[in-house]
Amino acid sequence: MSPGGKDEDRRGEERKGLFATSWGTPLARVYRPDDAAVEYARDLGEPGAFPYTRGVQPTMYRGRLWTMRQYAGFGSAEETNRRYRYLLEQGQTGLSVAFDLPTQMGYDADAPTAYGEVGKVGVSISSVDDLAALLDGIPLDRVSTSMTINATASILLGLYLVVGERQGVAAERLTGTVQNDILKEYIARGTYIYPPGPSIRLITDLFAFCRERVPHWNTISVSGYHLREAGSTAVQEVAFTLSNAIAYLTAARETGLPVDAVAPQMSFFFNAHNDLIEEVAKFRAARRLWARITRERFGARDPRSTMLRFHAQTAGSMLTAQQPANNVVRVTVQALAAVLGGCQSLHTNSMDEALALPSEPAVRVALRTQQILAWESGVADVVDPLGGSYAVERLTNEIEGEAEAYIAKIDGMGGSIHAIGFMQREIQDAAYRYQMEIEARERVVVGVNEFVTDEAPASNLFQVDPRVGEALAARLRALRAARDPDRVLRALDRLEAAARGRVNLMPLILDAVAASATLGEICDRLRAVFGVHHPSVSF
Repeated sequence: MSPGGKDEDRRGEERKGLFATSWGTPLARVYRPDDAAVEYARDLGEPGAFPYTRGVQPTMYRGRLWTMRQYAGFGSAEETNRRYRYLLEQGQTGLSVAFDLPTQMGYDADAPTAYGEVGKVGVSISSVDDLAALLDGIPLDRVSTSMTINATASILLGLYLVVGERQGVAAERLTGTVQNDILKEYIARGTYIYPPGPSIRLITDLFAFCRERVPHWNTISVSGYHLREAGSTAVQEVAFTLSNAIAYLTAARETGLPVDAVAPQMSFFFNAHNDLIEEVAKFRAARRLWARITRERFGARDPRSTMLRFHAQTAGSMLTAQQPANNVVRVTVQALAAVLGGCQSLHTNSMDEALALPSEPAVRVALRTQQILAWESGVADVVDPLGGSYAVERLTNEIEGEAEAYIAKIDGMGGSIHAIGFMQREIQDAAYRYQMEIEARERVVVGVNEFVTDEAPASNLFQVDPRVGEALAARLRALRAARDPDRVLRALDRLEAAARGRVNLMPLILDAVAASATLGEICDRLRAVFGVHHPSVSF
């Protein structure tokens, strides 16, 4: 079109679109210095200094890149071990373990309840021998391991400590994370076992145990990721995650653990969603708000207590089965947001995950996405490169303020444990609004409601061997035949008796797994004491 034509005449117009944040406030056409408000000058600060708006380390990625930690797990321990070795060969710098649903829910691979689910959405782990096979040939003194496990986190940590001991690695040299965040399971995900009270007890027992025995381990990864996957807004993700973290610190304090004994071993897990500018602001706001909460509400004095360190994962709910190659671009934008927002570790989803467990070629592309961002894009060369942007600072302030209001409302209900139903309803409402926007085409999803093409179904998808359950059941029969049954029985009896009292259960869980008691056997003993949680129970 020549100058002065129709395109020239339309330059002052705006295209159709929502032009709003995920929580519904309108976005200005342009932001100016006044939009950043007083807090811009007061709280922007320096990287590595309270309130950590610009990052938790002075040098950030100029000193050390984020950990590239690809989440993986399927089938048997041996199969997943091969995937881990492949990823480490390709440049991955940390492990992230996905467990199958029976492992998450406290059932052995041969339990009738587990039939048909063994190894499907993660690796099956029933015993110390399984975890030893999963980590075979991987030096635990040189690789940190993140385990996405909640209701059975104490048992998996016990198994990990025994495997480390077999490798000759003392507990105080182990580094890694157990997710161990049961509140978000009640709110959004569903892999809980026991009622909230006993579940919180197991969490605080793990806090106290690791403080003494595993000092470099992250004892909890308070997760907003699953809240966002369930449909929350960015503000809700920050507010509900930090409210849950407040509940854990409060519970720890009630057992006699001071904040500076617990908070330095806490980490966080956030979603890296589609809106790049909003997501960068979200991460910065969460850091600043947590710094103030720990100092002002809990009286933290150790700087490590006030640092919000977080892992990010790109948004699985934003992957599309239609035109799956487009997911590479989505994941790149989301990963860029996490890096610009100052994450400490990152998982990038694979392009085919809307269809199946990721294939090896897709996993490689996902890892290469991180490596290209780290080594070729330049975004790791400057700390907080978007800091000072009028739009970023305005949204950082807005997210912080809106999240504070939510936290105050949850406090008024008695805290997160009593506000589970409220948070569920808020997330459901947000998810409904988002879906209605897509169906009305107010929100464009490329390849789904716009730019649609006819294409053949994807082929060469990864599949788990359907016989894995039978093979793992046979392994369990061999384990039970070979172990010392009296030692196992004594360990389980001591654990059940202790669960009826108030002593720390972690040493007894460790004794049980060292005796080759299985995950399901341990959980059955605890179910006998604690009962199981039913969603209809009033909070």
